[in-house]
Amino acid sequence: MQVSVEFSGIARVVTGERQVFLTLKESTTFRELLHILAVKYPSLIGEVIKADDETLYPSNMLNLNGKRMVQPAQMDNAPQHDDRIILMSVLAGG
Repeated sequence: MQVSVEFSGIARVVTGERQVFLTLKESTTFRELLHILAVKYPSLIGEVIKADDETLYPSNMLNLNGKRMVQPAQMDNAPQHDDRIILMSVLAGG
């Protein structure tokens, strides 16, 4: 299956990318997707993805198709073919 991953905020800054298209196995989970991204973009580790390479720092999250956030309890669920996953920062300044 193919998915697109859009980078927003700090993820875009550290990867230097706006979007990447990935071909994944049908059973690939969101947690495994983070590992794939950590391998492809090691600069995400320590900034966006924790050193375990499968957990996001609390100031970052995954959005699925611009409609809903992927909750921590949903990280073992799998995206579907043609899903758009946005790796985004949720920091706010004042």
